Amino acid sequence: MHTTTRPTVLSPAPGPRSTRLRIALVAGEASGDLLGAGLIEALRQRCPDAEFAGIGGDRMRAAGLDTWHDAGELAVMGLSEVLRHLPRLLRLRRGLRRRLQQWKPDVFVGIDAPDFNLGVERWLKQRREHGRPRTVHYVSPSVWAWREKRAAKIGRSADCVLCLFPMEPPIYARHGVDARFVGHPLADEMPLEPDRAAARERLGLDPGRAVLAVLPGSRLGEIERLGRTFIEAATRIAAEIPGLQVVVPSANAACRAAIEPLLAASGAAATGPVDVHLIDGRARTAMIASDVVLLASGTATLEAMLAKRPMVVGYKVAPLTYRIVKGLGLLKVDSYSLPNVLADERVVPELMQDACTADGLAGAALAWFRDPAAVAALEPRFAAIHRQLRRDASAQAAAAIAGLLDAPGGTAPGELASG
Repeated sequence: MHTTTRPTVLSPAPGPRSTRLRIALVAGEASGDLLGAGLIEALRQRCPDAEFAGIGGDRMRAAGLDTWHDAGELAVMGLSEVLRHLPRLLRLRRGLRRRLQQWKPDVFVGIDAPDFNLGVERWLKQRREHGRPRTVHYVSPSVWAWREKRAAKIGRSADCVLCLFPMEPPIYARHGVDARFVGHPLADEMPLEPDRAAARERLGLDPGRAVLAVLPGSRLGEIERLGRTFIEAATRIAAEIPGLQVVVPSANAACRAAIEPLLAASGAAATGPVDVHLIDGRARTAMIASDVVLLASGTATLEAMLAKRPMVVGYKVAPLTYRIVKGLGLLKVDSYSLPNVLADERVVPELMQDACTADGLAGAALAWFRDPAAVAALEPRFAAIHRQLRRDASAQAAAAIAGLLDAPGGTAPGELASG
């Protein structure tokens, strides 16, 4: 007999306040805001009367979050910028703690932003009453790449870690931490078969000519370290590929202002010897439209993989930082880019630190242009990983939170009902 299973219905823990379930969330940047919005929508399907409050952006507000602060207030990058904003961030954290104590949420979900959220999670966990609030950290720091022992420390803050990648929960299990693989929202969002012709049309590109997408990073520091090398590599590639169209997405106005002089110095322009299209945003469209992607290591490599495009990954960090990390043995992997990590083998070239040169990048990219068979073999590998990551991450995360609240120490027995 066929039976239909209804989602678990969430209920609040006992306590001297409203009986409506209260869920606090804190996201610190655009990617976290997107994750938070999807999670709120999935949780609301389980409990339409739930209340949501905390720190988020426009998407989380639209999903129903009562925003005590905007996510932009936490978007601070780099040591010098953090130090400059430290007094304000400490005041914000103190105010958030007071607000959470007064509001008494049933669960707190810290979305990424580990430097801020893990401390709040630990503080709440130490002051738990009547089994609440349960603490969840959504998006694991890269414990698979370096400083694995952080997993145990994260477990002292979070009752549960929601992981985007399948190789992460086994690491936490070694340290006795509850971690669940929920899938990646980008895999849910992006089609299994991207439409390259439509992407080229949207960008006004000639459909019959080769396309190279160049993404030296979405932060000014990355562009400072990689921009000139990437543009020089593009000019070398263009010299070998007649009619090559080079598309360079800029993440924002500041990034565009940093890229423009690099292009001018190289002689690359839409009317020059190298046909360059500097565009605002639309990085995903540029990747889908391309034959090959040259990009900085990071989440963009996952997006390029989901676009099923061959890529060359380059990256540099400050020389002193690199020497310290390598010297102390903090790095635990030989591959850094997500496609290689997820495939568990070197499927795309990575040129890191001293190897990240214009000649090296150009040579690796030209190898893709000249070997259609290698490109064809890569696409089904990427499609298989895409399907593995495509799990409806928001629904999986909501289910994990429901299970956490129904566990001993979460809500009172019987307060979560499954249909």
